[in-house]
Amino acid sequence: MTLNSFIKSNFLAGLVLVGPLVATIAIVRIILGWVGGFLDPLIRGTRLATVTANNVLLAQLLTLSVIVALITVLGYLAQRSVGQHLFGKTGQLVTFVPVVRTIYGSIRQMTTSVVNRQSDFESVVYVEYPREGVYQLGLKTGTSPTDVSEAAGESASSVFIPGSPNPTQGMLVMVPESQTYESELSVRAAIRLLMTTGMAQSDDIIRLDETEVGGGATGQQVE
Repeated sequence: MTLNSFIKSNFLAGLVLVGPLVATIAIVRIILGWVGGFLDPLIRGTRLATVTANNVLLAQLLTLSVIVALITVLGYLAQRSVGQHLFGKTGQLVTFVPVVRTIYGSIRQMTTSVVNRQSDFESVVYVEYPREGVYQLGLKTGTSPTDVSEAAGESASSVFIPGSPNPTQGMLVMVPESQTYESELSVRAAIRLLMTTGMAQSDDIIRLDETEVGGGATGQQVE
């Protein structure tokens, strides 16, 4: 092995090792900066820094702890009858605003699908889109309007094709049942796969959610 090949081989090996670490640190710094930018106005507004002897980091940690505790309490109340009644009214109030209703509903549905085992989506299917031989992961939301089925000459399904890594953005397509392909993924696993841009292997996700894996669309099975 020549000196040039030796240096090149070891440099690339080191780059593979260091590159992901540097990228991870950079992403963590961005996230911490975003969190700090969110917490700082709260700290200034509540003058919490005076409690921590003007230690900004300690004030941020304390504020973050209070927020986590508050979210936990809200989650506890949301699972009780009083909380369901109270937060249910809040959700109904949000749905009166057209644009907010669409954004809130989409994000809440996706979040519920990731956090909980239940979902409003019927199943996970594959659709050949945007051309034959290329498969998009879709979430079946129900049956299509009657006129679509009449135009297709068969029953059709409404399928939401989520974006990746942000599954709350996507498009709705009407697909004949014969052109939807059944998936073994649960809705929860499918959304995780989308959020990781496919880096989480589907087999691993299925294994993690093996108690969830169930029904798919009434279409064919992808070979």
